[in-house]
Amino acid sequence: MDEDLSRMTREELLAEVRTLRQAIREHRDCSGHDLCWHHPALWSLLPEQTDPVPVVPEWPAFMRGCIKYRQSLDEQAPDAPRSDEPYQE
Repeated sequence: MDEDLSRMTREELLAEVRTLRQAIREHRDCSGHDLCWHHPALWSLLPEQTDPVPVVPEWPAFMRGCIKYRQSLDEQAPDAPRSDEPYQE
């Protein structure tokens, strides 16, 4: 799957690592409502050209997952700042 890496020069590999690191930083630095989004721009950095369609849970199951994710933030980042800023399109 990653055979392209063995054909890259050192400079090309370094450029690839920098690109991937920047994308990971952008994803990591998401905050607030941006934590909950589908991220095809990040996945597009992979060499395989696919456009997978995600399986989307029905609303009740999806909302339970959102609640579970938010609860995990309380456990994993209990001292993180909180916001009551509403979602804006």
